[in-house]
Amino acid sequence: MTIRMFKGKKPIIDPSAFIDETALIIGDVTIHREVSLWPFTVIRGDIEPIEIGAETNVQDHTVVHTDPGYPTRIGERVTIGHRCVIHGCTVEDEVIIGMGAVLLTGSRVRRRCIIGAGAVVREGQEIPEGSIAVGVPAKIVRTVTEKDVERILDNAKSYLELARRHFGKR
Repeated sequence: MTIRMFKGKKPIIDPSAFIDETALIIGDVTIHREVSLWPFTVIRGDIEPIEIGAETNVQDHTVVHTDPGYPTRIGERVTIGHRCVIHGCTVEDEVIIGMGAVLLTGSRVRRRCIIGAGAVVREGQEIPEGSIAVGVPAKIVRTVTEKDVERILDNAKSYLELARRHFGKR
């Protein structure tokens, strides 16, 4: 992995985090317990802070960045699929962001949501707690069921177990 200080800010990474050697982490970034960053992820805290909560997985080729006045906060047990863009927004706990989804500046995804693959959450858009949103722009299609919540939690758990196998910890 490449860790780079920017404007006097060095990333703070919990020692239990699982970080692929190709990941790039820059600046004002805080990575909590057992976060996994997969190949070619970029976490760029060069404008505002970025925080990634415990047991969250950020998959291959995802970019996490910010805008002036818009830090990025990602909660606990969040699954962010391959090739996503997470930009100056808030993602609360226990969420799945499908592959290729884009979350634009000022957007907010509340707890226990699913954002479909390829969806675009518009600037300033809020996805209410327990919603499934798909499409361009993202539209809410229904609320999550108990089975959906199980899927959210199982996904985070399975990626945590996969990270342990890949990175050889615990």
